[in-house]
Amino acid sequence: MKLVLLQDVKSLGKKNDIVTVNDGYARNFLIPKKLGVEATAANLNNLKVQKENAAFQAAEQLKAAQELASKIGSVKLEMPVKVGGSGKLFGALSSKEIADAMKEQFGIEMDKKKIVLDEPIKEVGERTVLVKLHKDVTAKLALNVKALQ
Repeated sequence: MKLVLLQDVKSLGKKNDIVTVNDGYARNFLIPKKLGVEATAANLNNLKVQKENAAFQAAEQLKAAQELASKIGSVKLEMPVKVGGSGKLFGALSSKEIADAMKEQFGIEMDKKKIVLDEPIKEVGERTVLVKLHKDVTAKLALNVKALQ
């Protein structure tokens, strides 16, 4: 019997795969536990529509990430912070503070988890920070950390 898997099944296949299994295994285990449905024309059509919808959404997300990357690349973020006598920051600049400053200064909302800091920012100066927006899109944010007057 041919089935369309609704969930990943160990040693059988991944979600949305079309697999051939024994009739008893399908009727007594996979179908009652809602792990798969019979591969009828209607179910195959639903699968096709779901895959097309997923591809469309992925393309939309990629397009939105590219637009956001161009916005981020065109701005320069100014971050005034308190510094000690030697020009070093009290503590370190976090990705949350950078995300909050982006929203405040430019109205661009970013998830703090997408900001990649190789090492903590503890000194005043200009640097480039990577922002991982999508698996295929990475933006470079120009950041100027300056002493608070």
